[in-house]
Amino acid sequence: MNSKKLSHRVRKIIIEIVYKAQASHIGSALSIIDILSVLYTNILNVFPEEPEHPSRDRFILSKGHACVGVYTVLAECGFFDKKMLSTYGENNSILMHHISHKVPGVEFSTGSLGHGLPFGVGKSLAAKKRDETWTTYVLMSDGEMQAGSNWEALLFATHHKLDNLIAIIDYNNLQSLSTVDDTLSIRPLNDKLKSFGWHVLEVDGHDHNALKECFEEARLLKNKPISIIANTIKGKGVSFMENKVEWHYKSPTEEEFLKAIRELEHA
Repeated sequence: MNSKKLSHRVRKIIIEIVYKAQASHIGSALSIIDILSVLYTNILNVFPEEPEHPSRDRFILSKGHACVGVYTVLAECGFFDKKMLSTYGENNSILMHHISHKVPGVEFSTGSLGHGLPFGVGKSLAAKKRDETWTTYVLMSDGEMQAGSNWEALLFATHHKLDNLIAIIDYNNLQSLSTVDDTLSIRPLNDKLKSFGWHVLEVDGHDHNALKECFEEARLLKNKPISIIANTIKGKGVSFMENKVEWHYKSPTEEEFLKAIRELEHA
């Protein structure tokens, strides 16, 4: 499947199912769709018909509120019936508002931020000790980098030379109610990660070719864990949602829903 076609299709589905559920976090999901599309079409060694295959790469969404992006990509890639997406957010649905391990293809349930990287570090260490060759990918938010648990995990990963761990930071500089810079600045993130002993790459998080090349380069790096700072736009793909903090939590009205769908259909 072509990653660009996948991302375009998934953006439309996200708008549809979030509107139906009157849910939140559209901006957070749209921010990472290009990253997810490249990962699942070009990079990850995964098995849709056997989601728990022992040699699979492990993908962990640490920013669990953006789960609708992962759910939709997994469905489009054949991990579960696409019809299930219509149940997103409903009572008794496994497609919860924060990502759930009950969904085929999901490794770990996350909600509170700062949990995904520590869990991913543990998975990577286990793989090393067992001489297994799969890689752990953790997709995090920039605001999440304010959590102390992540910096402990960064140190631990360096200490154990976990070069089978790739942390992707979705850097859109918006969180909850304001910018990351105004809330609690994490700059200069590149220098901080390097000082903690990590390889650091930086990429346009919406450029599919650049993302593919960056992920391929990351897999070749050795002796240190790898971080990728992916510069993104919150709400990417829908003009009136782009770089607007309110789409972290706002549900679209009918007018906004129709406007977004029209825009994506003509993109």
